[in-house]
Amino acid sequence: MTVQAAADNQKSLLEEYAAEVAPPPGEVAAALGQTARKPQAGDARKVLDDAAGPVRNLDMVMRIPVTMKIVLGSATMPVSNLMKLGRGAIIPLDRRVGEPVDVVVNGRVVARGEVVVVDEATSRFGIKLTEMVGPSDTDKAA
Repeated sequence: MTVQAAADNQKSLLEEYAAEVAPPPGEVAAALGQTARKPQAGDARKVLDDAAGPVRNLDMVMRIPVTMKIVLGSATMPVSNLMKLGRGAIIPLDRRVGEPVDVVVNGRVVARGEVVVVDEATSRFGIKLTEMVGPSDTDKAA
């Protein structure tokens, strides 16, 4: 898989996740205190201008940077053991080889996947997504 294909796949997965967690427009309007009103003269022009609004707003949202982390595992140890660590020390993690890693976006698990080699020439690796975690699953994991 090329880097561009991986980026396109990641973008579509993020769009899919954003669509799942986005509140319905009516809920947003209610939260902002907006209520429905009767159409008035001159509203037709405003409707045409506002038709592109949601697309522009979505584009703005899609440009918001998020922090993405891949979690291979974790470990817990007393400070005394931490202070004894040095070069060459091995820290055992709570996951086994072959278990899926967590994809965490802004502190929430959104997917799981397996580690793959993206480009052997540059020694780069990536994550092949194997499972998307829904909003309810994310809330339980956090």
